[in-house]
Amino acid sequence: MAKKIRTQAMRALDAQKIPYAIHLFPETIRDAVQVAAEIGLAPEQVFKTLVVLREDQLNAHPLLIMIPANRELNLRQFAHEISVKAVKMASHEQAEKLTGLKVGGISALALLNRPFAIYLDESAQSFEQIAVSGGQRGVDLQLNVSDLIKLTQATLVQATQS
Repeated sequence: MAKKIRTQAMRALDAQKIPYAIHLFPETIRDAVQVAAEIGLAPEQVFKTLVVLREDQLNAHPLLIMIPANRELNLRQFAHEISVKAVKMASHEQAEKLTGLKVGGISALALLNRPFAIYLDESAQSFEQIAVSGGQRGVDLQLNVSDLIKLTQATLVQATQS
């Protein structure tokens, strides 16, 4: 019998009685656009979570930003949106060390008890629901955007490009 998956992200949603759907896919899929195809959603409705560092305050808490699978983060625009001089992407090793999660499974929902500032690309508002990482590779959770914003206290930003 298969073991039932219960991630920290799922526990956080369950604790707040927030409904969600679980999408499972092969852990070997690392590209968010491929994840979208595998789970049957449009790439702009599947959001990846990136770990970003403030360049002028490297000892400051990292930032998490959720952006659509088919978009790239514009670092300059993001820095401007959050009123800091400059930001840079965390390396895979830094992201894993800072979050305690594997790249491909980093989830704002799994890190609610950690001091991360959380941001969400404003394009999410185009949808009633989006899918985000469930806190481990191979698991995405689909939930209402309004619930995601409320639970994570995410700030909406415009910081992506095609």
